[in-house]
Order: sequence, then C-alpha cells, then structure tokens
Amino acid sequence: MDALSGAGPRRARCSLGAASPGARAAAAPWARFSAWLECVCVVTFDLELGQALELVYPSDFRLTDKEKSSICYLSFPDSHSGCLGDTQFSFRIRQCSGQRSPWHAEDRHYNSGAPMSLQREPAHYFGYVYFRQVKDSSVQRGYFQKSLVLVSRLPFVRLFQALLSLIAPEYFSKPAPCLEAVCSEIDEWPAPVPGQTLNLPVMGVVLQVHIPSRVDKPEYSPPKPCSHENLLPAPVILTSVHELDLFRCFQPVLTHVQTLWELMLLGEPLVVLAPSPAMSSELVLALISCLQPLKFCCDYRPYFTIHDSEFKEFTTRTQAPPNVVLGVTNPFFIKTLQHWPHILRVGEPKMAGEVGLSFAQGAWGAGAQGPEGSELWRVELGTEVQHWVCSVGDLPKQVKLKKPSRLKTLDTKPGLYTAYSAHLHRDKALLKRLLKGLQKKKPWDTQTALLRRHLLELTQSFIIPLEHYMASLMPLQKNITAWKTPPQIRPFRQDDFLRSLEHAGPQLTCVLKGDWLGLYRRFFKSPHFDGWYRQRHKEMAQKLEALHLEAICEAQNIETWMKDKSEVEVVDLVLKLREKLVQAQGRQLPVKEATLQRAQLYIETVIGSLPKDLQAVLCPP
Repeated sequence: MDALSGAGPRRARCSLGAASPGARAAAAPWARFSAWLECVCVVTFDLELGQALELVYPSDFRLTDKEKSSICYLSFPDSHSGCLGDTQFSFRIRQCSGQRSPWHAEDRHYNSGAPMSLQREPAHYFGYVYFRQVKDSSVQRGYFQKSLVLVSRLPFVRLFQALLSLIAPEYFSKPAPCLEAVCSEIDEWPAPVPGQTLNLPVMGVVLQVHIPSRVDKPEYSPPKPCSHENLLPAPVILTSVHELDLFRCFQPVLTHVQTLWELMLLGEPLVVLAPSPAMSSELVLALISCLQPLKFCCDYRPYFTIHDSEFKEFTTRTQAPPNVVLGVTNPFFIKTLQHWPHILRVGEPKMAGEVGLSFAQGAWGAGAQGPEGSELWRVELGTEVQHWVCSVGDLPKQVKLKKPSRLKTLDTKPGLYTAYSAHLHRDKALLKRLLKGLQKKKPWDTQTALLRRHLLELTQSFIIPLEHYMASLMPLQKNITAWKTPPQIRPFRQDDFLRSLEHAGPQLTCVLKGDWLGLYRRFFKSPHFDGWYRQRHKEMAQKLEALHLEAICEAQNIETWMKDKSEVEVVDLVLKLREKLVQAQGRQLPVKEATLQRAQLYIETVIGSLPKDLQAVLCPP
C-alpha cells in the first residue's frame, strides 16, 4: 500500500529520494508549497493489494501507516457508488498525534487574521480527490482506476477543486513531468495572507483568489479583480476559495433547511447517505457552513467508509453517538448507525447493476441554461457527459420528514429520519422567494446568495444576544488601574442571560417566531456553546491584559511607585511586564506599537533601579 516512487521536482534544492529527517527542517525548501499543501498523493488499484499508495509528493513528507491507509480507502468511491468517468469529492481524516512539520509555526500568523471557520486545521487533514474510472482493455481488471489527491490543512474546497480540474486530466495522460512542474509552480506561490487577493499561476492559467479575512464583511459578494496588474493570460477569477453552491447542495432539503440548521447549531450526530462521494461530501460541507460566522466545533467527515480507522469508534452502541456529521454512500450504514438520532438520505437508492452518476459541475460555478423553463446540470455517465433537467416551475423534489422507526431496511427511501421537532417556525417567505426565483429563471448563484444571506442572518440573530451579554461581563475600563491586579471577567450565568432575552433577544433582528428559549437551553449543552464561550473568554482575557498593560504604560509615576516597594515586588513587575510584552509581540494581545515601546522602556527603567546582582540575573550577558 505504501510503495512510494518518483523523483523530486527540485533536486538542486532538496534530494527528495533520500532526504534525511532533519534536512527539510534546516533548509525548508518546500516552505511555500507547504503553505498551501502538505503533500500530493496518487492512489491506484492493485489487484493484489487493493487501493495502493503509488506516490507521495514531496517524497520526504512523512505519513503514518494509519494515515496512508485512510487516504487510500477514502480516495476511491465506495463500490455502491458505481462512479464511472471523472468524479471530484473530499474527505477529512484525523492527523496522528505527534506529527508537526517545521512550518507549522507559521500557523499563528495566518490564523490570527483568518475567520475562525477557515483557520488551518491543527489535528486533521483535508483530502481533495479527483478520481477517474474508465474502461481500459490494456489493464487486467478492464478498468483504469486512479485518484489524484491534494492533502492540505486548509478548508479551501473551491480552490483545490479548481486546481485539480486543471492538473488531474493532464496528469493522467503525462504522469511524472506534469506533477513535477505543478509542484514547482505551487512552490513559487505567495503564502495565503488573509485579506489579500493573490494571483496563482499553474499550467499556463492564473487563478485569482481572495483569501478571506476576519475583518471582511460576512456577506456573499465575489471579490473584485486586481485592476492594477495587466496579466497575460487573463486570470480566472474564483468567486470564493471555500464557498459551495448552497442552493444546488440543498435543493432536495430546502423545506428542512431550518431544521438542519438547528441540528448543526446543537451539534447533533447526523448521517448523510448519498448516492456518491461527490454528493455526500458537498452536502456535509454545506451543512457545516450553515453556522458561519460561528465556528463549527464538532467533528465532521465529508466522506466516510467502513474501512475507516474510526469505524468502530463511530458505530459502537455501548455509548451515545458522538457529535459527528458523517457523509456515507454505503447503505450498510443505515443498519450499522440505526441507533443514531438523525439520518438524512438524499438521492434515489441505486438498483443492482445501475450505472452511477456523479456531479461534474465542480468548482467553476452554477449550471448552464437548458431548454425553455429549465436549469441544466452536467452529470458524468461513463466517459460521456450526460444531462438531467429539473423543472423551473417548482422547487426540486423535496425529501420528507420521517420518524426513525421507519428506518428499517437497506432500501429505505430518501428522507430526513428524525424525532427532532424544530424550535423555530419554518420561514415560508424564504421558500416563496426561492420558488419565485426559479419561476423567473434567476441564476442559481442568485438563489445561493439569497439562501446564504438567510442562514447568515439567522445565525447572527441567534449569536448577537450572546455577544451582548458576554460583553456586559467585561470589567469597566475605569476599574483597571496600573498597580493593581486587573479585575476578573464575571461568570456567564445562563438564567441571567435567558432573562435578558425579553428585552434584548433575537426577536429584535429576526422575524421568525418559535421557542427561542428552548433553543438556547439546548445550545448551552452543545459543543458549539463551549467552543464559542472559550474563544470569547480568551479574547476578553487578552483584551483585559492589553488594557492593563496600557494602564501601566500610561502611568507617569513609576519611580514614585517603586520607592516603597520591596525588591521582590519590583522583580515581580519586571517579570509580568516581560510576559505581557512577549504575548503582545506574538500577536496574542491587541496593543499598539507605541505601547510596546513604552513597556520596553519601563522594563529597562525598573531594572536599572535594582542592585547590580539582580540586574545580572534579569539581564544576563
């Protein structure tokens, strides 16, 4: 399974075939490449081994046997999918403990400016797959089966799908030279910097992308092209590095979008059973994006198989189902995960011998216009591009809400199988607007913008009261003085918060009626409340430390303060100031540069007032 081969693309800088473990840390020749990707893998089908890892690029990148096995199994569609032709999908695997590359130290710089939901994964890898299966009489099995996989810790699904659609077709016809050239080109890309628009050349095409920043307005709008550069060839502008076409992903479940939003908000275990990895992975990623700008704090697997190393962990009946969203294609999971509280089945179950269909619409945008009164979607059928048409007069066929007791057989029909009752009333106005958009033949990206804005406003309406209450727990700035320990952030009291909703609740910004109090009470028990609270408390504690540092630096009487203080108290001040300075310089405290300079001057002044022996201890040569 781990037969590795291939020469490195940049021999002058690094001998990829025989690199010592410390060589990469010393020279870091792949620093720019690794700012985007961890490695590129090629997975093929071996008659004796099954799925086998044919190539890892750069070849000195270390994957554990467990990670190699996971990548191999997850890079091929399940046999039930029957995917012929070209298919793109994604997966997410747990990174084995102890694995840290030299460039991971740069994560803090990127993460400090990136939205919470787009920060680099510290403990998981994303796998972006381009799988090809075509008839080939020259192969003993009768089929050419191979996957090109980009492994990254960045959740840039749209960017990497677009990159694969350029690389993979060329690679399958010219393997080695193509991959070498592409890796060398990626190693010349600028690092992803939040807030910047970058031009990324690859294979004669320039991809222009905007890297989202946490200060960007969280609303759907494509980036403006860089007009100051006259690029030849003209760049291909990706409207987003990560956002999927929500309307396309949610078309079978539009009437249940709010119920699914609540399930995601509460971190409920959910299985998504779809006909293909492309469908399952896109729907799972669409579901977790529902909560933006709130970070999704639970585990999720866009594509999961029975061969996964965590299969037993997720399917055990000896404990409650974990807070995971699983995307699967094997109907066997209906029986195995029958005890899970929520199962969403989309797409008609395939009959034995039926040829599988897979979406080929991919990363480049919405479907083309079809016949009069219809939208056209490209679908792969064998090696030929086929089409299916959905009527524009009505919403696409919707799955039904069903009780879990109906979930008994492997041929269970599409539906959302759950006993959960939504706390909020369904937004009928949204469905009417989506239906009107279909009737007027509005572009699907317009429909997606409407749906995304609705979900964003719903999440913001829910979070704003929590943010306001949390802000009220912060000590007043007038109570933060230079020579006293800063006051503590007051504790979050759930009952106090719930009482505050009467005059400062979500009804101020959202027209939806329902049991908001019940939804908040369940939210308090979810991993998302814990994740949100910890992050906000951390940010507030850092702000408190920054305000305290500013108060010290603005004090004009440090010499007066030191007159009646013991050496122990003075040394303690030096150590605390240094700690705050280190935190601030590491961008962990939001302070101005002038404050940092003044703090450094104060440290020097205080140390200069101490005896020579203490000065030698605090400032060793």
